Amino acid sequence: MLALRACGEDAPAVPSSLSAAQTLPANPDARPLAELSTRDSVVLGLVEGVTEFLPISSTGHLIIANHALGLEAEEPLHDQSGQPLWYKKPSPKHPNGEPMTLKLAADTYIVIIQVGAIAAVVFLYAAQLIGILRGLMGKNAAGLRLLRNLILAFLPCAVIGLLVHDWIDEHLFSVQAVIVALISGAVLMIAAERWRREQPEPARKIDVSELTPKQSIGIGLMQCLALWPGMSRSMVTMVGGYFAGLTPATAAEFSFLVGLPTLGGAAFLKAVSAGPAMIHVFGWPHVLLGGAIAAVSAALAVKYFVKYLARHGLGVFATYRVLLAIVLAASFFL
Repeated sequence: MLALRACGEDAPAVPSSLSAAQTLPANPDARPLAELSTRDSVVLGLVEGVTEFLPISSTGHLIIANHALGLEAEEPLHDQSGQPLWYKKPSPKHPNGEPMTLKLAADTYIVIIQVGAIAAVVFLYAAQLIGILRGLMGKNAAGLRLLRNLILAFLPCAVIGLLVHDWIDEHLFSVQAVIVALISGAVLMIAAERWRREQPEPARKIDVSELTPKQSIGIGLMQCLALWPGMSRSMVTMVGGYFAGLTPATAAEFSFLVGLPTLGGAAFLKAVSAGPAMIHVFGWPHVLLGGAIAAVSAALAVKYFVKYLARHGLGVFATYRVLLAIVLAASFFL
């Protein structure tokens, strides 16, 4: 996701110009609040849904979307009674707290509407998830193995992410880092695709429930590369699936499933920590609209992406990532 940068200003100022936001008139009793427009909700929902499960970096696209919609202002926001809205309330760890800003509200919004993309995968892969539940009841051995593999693939990224989260926020949440990650990821995809095509055709396709614990952990370690913003979680998981012997389509399906706890956990934590303040800024209708748009667009993207991968592999997405890096560089540095 996008960077959550602290705002160092203390004055209760509000952006003088919010190209994608509307403001209420300022007066001593009611300070302005930014309001997400319907257009913004639709655009962010589409970008999140289409890019979340494709190997093209949702971060890069969301940086462009936030920049284009003017959702980057970092002045502290206040409620209508003049009280500050907090992204992080003052605490022993953060004595001064971190005020909610338009940018932080937009970043929180993007994470929370991932619930829509999650719902799409749950709907499309309900059979596999039901198999996992049956496995927990001792009625489906393949479902139980799939659950084991998903846990083993999820754990490395979760553990390492917790250990280096602050360092990543400080050093890798920048446009420059995303551009380098986009190009590096493209090189990795091309190399993995070439490696896959040079391998002998297997006697039969390996199902995700047939991965060994070692292979699942290997995919999880590859997924750790996605902690670098712009690398793409789905891309590195699919590349890991390649090296484990999965076909492109099967590797993609495994990446969708292993993404459920990652995305769900991120959305839950963000909702608990900053969701109420974000809703105060944007309102429930726009949150629900963005989530619904993300769900529909993610379902369509996943469905047709798997069909495309089965025939063509990852090559074209590597080219697209390089083009996206060029667009990012032109947008921010020229």
